[in-house]
Amino acid sequence: MKNILFLCTGNSCRSVLAEAYMQHAGAGHWRSYSAGSAPTGQVHPMALATLEAHGLPCQGFHSKSWHDFADGPAMDVIVTVCDNAAGEACPVWPGHPVTHHWPFPDPAHFVGTETATRAHFTEVLAMIRTRIDGFLQGEGKE
Repeated sequence: MKNILFLCTGNSCRSVLAEAYMQHAGAGHWRSYSAGSAPTGQVHPMALATLEAHGLPCQGFHSKSWHDFADGPAMDVIVTVCDNAAGEACPVWPGHPVTHHWPFPDPAHFVGTETATRAHFTEVLAMIRTRIDGFLQGEGKE
């Protein structure tokens, strides 16, 4: 089993969507985690609703700091999913994991009707799925 950590600023949407999808798609090969540089303290309700609507894990997620992972478990891969987190000074990760930057639009900042917001979250999840599926097909190499 390999470990992968998805990082964002707030750890309320994109990183959680990625963690949940990787739990599903990488089951048996990858353990996924998510965290933020400045966690909001809660997962966006629409992120959880989007996961549930697509039959993905939606329980047990919470917004947490990347400092929670500084002492382990050791990560094999670190992925930043927003431009803010990619530009911040990250903690030093034990074992010097491979790093990737996969920027996705932040659905938490989308403004629109509930239907439009739901559609936007679904679009972002589709982008995340495509990127993770490609990553898994390449056996974690990009």
